[in-house]
Amino acid sequence: MESADSRKQPVRVTIFNQTYNVTTSGDPRETEELAREIDELMYSIARRAGNLDASRTAVLACLHLADRLRTVERELQHLKTSINGKTRDFAAMLDQALLTDREE
Repeated sequence: MESADSRKQPVRVTIFNQTYNVTTSGDPRETEELAREIDELMYSIARRAGNLDASRTAVLACLHLADRLRTVERELQHLKTSINGKTRDFAAMLDQALLTDREE
């Protein structure tokens, strides 16, 4: 039996004056919020770039989002590396503390 979260639900969103019917297995409100953010991004790009058609505006929005994703992925990798280093440091400290405790 499927859980409520795994069932696909239809959601109607409007992005850059186009309506789309999409399905989501998550919370429809999150899909609607993402669509609002994309809509705002595309309108922001269109205002700054001038007279662009919807396709070019969408491509620029995709490039912007890809850049943000790459930045977040780099930050995540940096955090993982830092956490792994700290984990090794703490494990070594714990090993040393246990050895010292056994020797006493």
